[in-house]
Amino acid sequence: MSLEKPSRDTALDVGVTEDGLDYDALADLLGGHVLDREEHVNAEGFVIRPDEVQEVLSTLKEEAGFDHCACVTAQEYDDRYESIYHLRKYNDPTQELSIVVPSPKDDPHNESAARVYDTADWHEREAYDLVGIDYDDHPDLRRILLPETWQGHPLSQDYNQDQPQIVSLREHANPLKDDKRSEDDPDTMFVNIGPHHPATHGVLHVETVLDGEQIADLEPDIGYLHRCEEQMCQQGTYRHQIMPYPDRWDYISAGILNEWAYARAAEDLADIDVPEYAQVIRTMSAEMCRIASHELALATFALDVFGDFTAVFQYGIRDREIVQNLLEDLTGQRLMFNYLRLGGVAWDLPEPREEYFEKIRDFLDDLPHKLEEIHDLVTGNEIFQMRCVDTGVLSPEQVKQYGATGPVARGSGVDYDIRRDDPYGYYDELDWNVVTEQGGDNFSRVLVRLREVEESARIIEQCVDLLEQWPEDDREIQANVPRTLRPDPDKEIYRSVEGAKGELGIYIRSDGTDKPARFKIRSPCFSNLQTLPEMSQGEYIPDMIASLGSLDIVLGEVDR
Repeated sequence: MSLEKPSRDTALDVGVTEDGLDYDALADLLGGHVLDREEHVNAEGFVIRPDEVQEVLSTLKEEAGFDHCACVTAQEYDDRYESIYHLRKYNDPTQELSIVVPSPKDDPHNESAARVYDTADWHEREAYDLVGIDYDDHPDLRRILLPETWQGHPLSQDYNQDQPQIVSLREHANPLKDDKRSEDDPDTMFVNIGPHHPATHGVLHVETVLDGEQIADLEPDIGYLHRCEEQMCQQGTYRHQIMPYPDRWDYISAGILNEWAYARAAEDLADIDVPEYAQVIRTMSAEMCRIASHELALATFALDVFGDFTAVFQYGIRDREIVQNLLEDLTGQRLMFNYLRLGGVAWDLPEPREEYFEKIRDFLDDLPHKLEEIHDLVTGNEIFQMRCVDTGVLSPEQVKQYGATGPVARGSGVDYDIRRDDPYGYYDELDWNVVTEQGGDNFSRVLVRLREVEESARIIEQCVDLLEQWPEDDREIQANVPRTLRPDPDKEIYRSVEGAKGELGIYIRSDGTDKPARFKIRSPCFSNLQTLPEMSQGEYIPDMIASLGSLDIVLGEVDR
């Protein structure tokens, strides 16, 4: 078994016992800051005052080791607003805590966490934009998904969706009219990059300030593909109507990984056990999606760097198509799979099983040679190396400050993988390794993805071995799940999986009905994209394009 976490310094593990977190010890650490305690399914909630957020989070970060602000969820109740900071540790994500910050109905605001965790900057801007909570001492509190002139907050209870949205002529002013030259430095110039596709991996607008040819300042402008996915999930039933939506978040090739994020959260919320056989199928198909995603990430990244469609791009697509064929045989779809069900999977493996297994093994047998071709064509190319080595550098400290995960974090040497560190599915029964690289640059992130393809292949092969030998009488694909699910009122949970691009988390709060009262998507792309200004400072525009490509974002998941 290769899933042991490397030894680590435990000096900051305050309140940690052999059985996990000692929440009483953490409450003692915070003292009078804790007003109340709430029971959440997997992470107890400490209720604190709105004006003590920074002090509480700083204490938990510096003295208890909670260095990962995974998500910020904002919501409105009948009598209050509420922000929840989902805290974890990079060295052990099973140690998690929810900091609950209520604020008054007539004046919703609390202190910003962005001074403690840089990643809270965007998360709180989204909460302000959609829910309407103000965050005091925030470095740049303004809308992030909607235009600045938007009237109202779409996730607030009193939002009038019929009101006209009028954009003033001021908003259409030419941003280049005065050439955006800085008063302090007249040699700077403002340049719009995007929104266009595919060079920005979706409709992304990057506002860039150049000092000569080098980037002095940069801001990603998102929201062009906002589709109200969270609201649609809140209007769907747990049992049947939500599952088709996750395929559309990262719509490129991570469908089953996305479905698993929702399934894990909802199954734990409703106490549903998944049969072992179905867990093996889930694990196998999820790793197929991971390979498909990484192959496309490599192909589009090479297209960004080389600008060559016919050769490099097509090599990645060639290998991805084989995986797509296997997924189509299994699910009946090539992109929007809708294959997972709460409690298991929709149906068993395709018949004849032996023929399907043979197709998988043929793909796995050919994969080492194809990866060798990719290394010869891409990573061994001197031009590629010149464009990628020592560009877009992201330090481990920056990774943790911005809540970056997945290959972006592991490319900077941050050894964090939820499949191993917070096991689900069948991962803890299989032999595989977590891949890390120490360079922290664009090249390292490419190497991580290519090596992860090899590890995914190892996982798939072991799953095939298990499925081939599985007794026919014990092939249970679904648990006995009630037709209508109604979790207990005010039951809350945050659960995540290791998506192809990083930690994909779901927060759900139940109100006792068959639909969620609050459904929040923690997108890995959303947090990872925040690192782009850090990676690009002082570099050239072509380097920024390479850095953006190395993040492997999909705007459908960033905007949701």
